Amino acid sequence: MKHLGSRTLETERLVIRAFVPQDANPMFRNWASDPEVTKYLTWPTHESEEVTRQVVASWVERDGDPTYYQWAIVWKESMEPIGSISVVNWNEGISEAEVGYCIGKPWWHRGVVSECFSEVIRFLFEEVGANRIMARHDMNNPHSGMVMRKCGLRREGISRQGGRNNQGICDLGVYAILRKDYEA
Repeated sequence: MKHLGSRTLETERLVIRAFVPQDANPMFRNWASDPEVTKYLTWPTHESEEVTRQVVASWVERDGDPTYYQWAIVWKESMEPIGSISVVNWNEGISEAEVGYCIGKPWWHRGVVSECFSEVIRFLFEEVGANRIMARHDMNNPHSGMVMRKCGLRREGISRQGGRNNQGICDLGVYAILRKDYEA
């Protein structure tokens, strides 16, 4: 694989770019402080903007690492971040990227995450050289699975009690797309 880091990507409605320190306020306001958004995530709802500032600072610090992929999802209409998407785990042995995402509630059910994830999939296959892209979701959050299917991932199974999030131990739907599926 040819790791490139969080290169800026663009779609019709979105700019997908590395985080900058100024993103802390919109991140806190648009999604990190909302318990409905963080309900099925593995990190807790941010209680203060200072927590968000620290998280964003840690992401900015790693931005020069070509194996690090942490993007802000920026809505072109307002030019402010409305969510995030990242490679949460690499399995170099099989050239697999596991992707995770979240987005603020005002942008739910508008095709934003599918638009973003599709572009990240393109980038990871065509530019980075991944062979497999996978994602998982809490089975109590079926909308996330719908995003995965819309982006071409296939459900491979359910990992019973295979994860933990803000709801506790949960069953995970496991989805993946292979390069050969993407190219077909």
